[in-house]
Amino acid sequence: MRMRQVHLDFHTSEAIHPIGTRFSKEQFQQALKLGHVDSITVFSKCHHGWAYHPSEANVTHPGLSFDLLGAMIEAAHEIGVRTPVYLSAGLDERLAVRHPEWLIRERFSREGDLFTPGYHQLCLNTPYLDILLSQIEEVAARYDADGIFLDIVGVRECYCATCVAAAREQGIDPRDKSAMRPLWEQTYANYTSRVKETVHRHKPGLPIFHNGGHIRRGRRDLAHMNSHLELESLPTGGWGYDHFPLSARYAQTLGMPFLGMTGKFHTTWGEFGGYKHPNALRYEAALSLANGAACSIGDQLHPLGAMDEATYRLIGAAYAEVEAKEAWCRDAVNVADVALLSVEAAGTHQATGGHDSFTGDPDAGAVRMLLEGHILFDVVDLEADFSPYAVLILPDRIRVNDAILAKLDSFLAGGGRILATGESGLKPDGSEFAIDLGVRHAGVNPFRPDYYHPQHPLASLQESAFIFYSEGQKVTLAEGGTELGKRENPYFNRDAFTFCSHQHTPNSGEYGGPGMVEHANGIYIAWNVFEDYASKGSLVLKETVLYALNRLLPEKTLRTNLPAQGVTTVQHQPDQKRYVHHSLYASPVKRGRNIEVIEDLLPIRGTTVELRISEPVTGVYLAPHMTPIDFRQQDGLVTYELPEWQCHQMVVLEYGQPEGN
Repeated sequence: MRMRQVHLDFHTSEAIHPIGTRFSKEQFQQALKLGHVDSITVFSKCHHGWAYHPSEANVTHPGLSFDLLGAMIEAAHEIGVRTPVYLSAGLDERLAVRHPEWLIRERFSREGDLFTPGYHQLCLNTPYLDILLSQIEEVAARYDADGIFLDIVGVRECYCATCVAAAREQGIDPRDKSAMRPLWEQTYANYTSRVKETVHRHKPGLPIFHNGGHIRRGRRDLAHMNSHLELESLPTGGWGYDHFPLSARYAQTLGMPFLGMTGKFHTTWGEFGGYKHPNALRYEAALSLANGAACSIGDQLHPLGAMDEATYRLIGAAYAEVEAKEAWCRDAVNVADVALLSVEAAGTHQATGGHDSFTGDPDAGAVRMLLEGHILFDVVDLEADFSPYAVLILPDRIRVNDAILAKLDSFLAGGGRILATGESGLKPDGSEFAIDLGVRHAGVNPFRPDYYHPQHPLASLQESAFIFYSEGQKVTLAEGGTELGKRENPYFNRDAFTFCSHQHTPNSGEYGGPGMVEHANGIYIAWNVFEDYASKGSLVLKETVLYALNRLLPEKTLRTNLPAQGVTTVQHQPDQKRYVHHSLYASPVKRGRNIEVIEDLLPIRGTTVELRISEPVTGVYLAPHMTPIDFRQQDGLVTYELPEWQCHQMVVLEYGQPEGN
């Protein structure tokens, strides 16, 4: 997979003409060189439904007088740049207005003004699929494409006439959503299968990616309908800076090539004249590298066809650094002490895309804590092998059925330990705990919010009765359990007849049972602390969880004094016989409404590191400049200090001769 990619949109209305008149092979090539780009996804068909080349399977944009797709492919290939080809699959406004019966139909209509501008999604269970396949085949057969990128697709709920008729023919009641879901799943599986057959008939093995804006954790079957993964995650476009690390830490466990896709835009896709600060792209590209991903940056071509040089200067500032670093980032395996079992993967939380708010998402809250606590982790699903990890986190809402219990028993028997929170660890009916964590279940706690009083000083906040906002479980101590902190009840719940002060009732000092309990199998915390952190971001929540993890991980692989906003990972390149320790630091700020912006990158001084590596280390240096740094290794613990750095620093630890030397 190429490491420095651009995703070039071109969604151009038929009301604009002529188009493409300022396209120049030389100027196109100059922009790619300026941007240090080695792959660019170019376009066959846009959301408006037009083709940008001569076509029998589609209609060429009425303002275009030449083969723009062919010209871009020729220009890019001439300078060694690859060209995957984009086709809008889910959206085709030209056909949508001609065949409204092919549109996805929701059961409960939420349509607004008929004349509100925007696109309409087509159902892939209608005759539209055959038209789309002919458009894809035309590209595969006629053009030297280096891949096929299909957009706005996924398993969709649909009650169009075709779907309802198909359901009734199969004896399915269309009013039963659960009965309809297999039909929707089959519609998508049929589409991906036929696309693969169509493309590989002409070009066996050509990469294919189906973009739905979110890689669903726990749906490996959907992931493997692609040849690789592209993690669409524009921080300023609604995803925020939490989304990519969460998605990447899951994607890397799947063993598939993947890239992180951000954008050059100040906001999101479709923005003309919007630019983020070069430092933001530098950080976002480095974040991809630190998580084992290649890089992709979204752009949109002007209707006249000239590449925007300001954009490629912006991209080039990031990609010049990626080009220098990529040798230390290829074919890397993440090093992790902790596995976070995703709530989405367990089927409790349904995320439909990056634009969804992460407020209240236990997965997002947990990842935020782990990043800020500099814990090395993976995000895993129920198919994952838990045995390589020292600790498994069951966040907030992981109830344990027989299949999960068998995996947990095996994990515990192998010496692993569990951190469970909230209702995690309970049997599916919520009656009692399926795993022994030193507590007995006594029902959902009747007070919300209530208070947690640790029996140990927290890192910053020391000791007090701390407000916890989320739902809690009432538990009693069982054999083998040791109370690490207690619950304190408020005087009463707040309602119309009993309320006190502006927000919630103060703590009464009354003992409400254990709040955090340690057992030989792990630690249990009695609140949904991760969704609470995703919603409120309260420091006490993070310090409580990190206290628990530090008890469960007495010999962590990594310890560092990097500030909380810093991100750190360790990637292993086994073929090269080296570990690469990544440190990143930027501080996003909010500007406007829900837009996180990175502008200033402050120098970081005095970063100390302790890294536990069993192999005898022969050399430590800073990449890409190959500057040696002093280190010490004793009993497997390597210690060193980074000289002053900014944005992203890689430290390479070599332990032997690479394969082939």
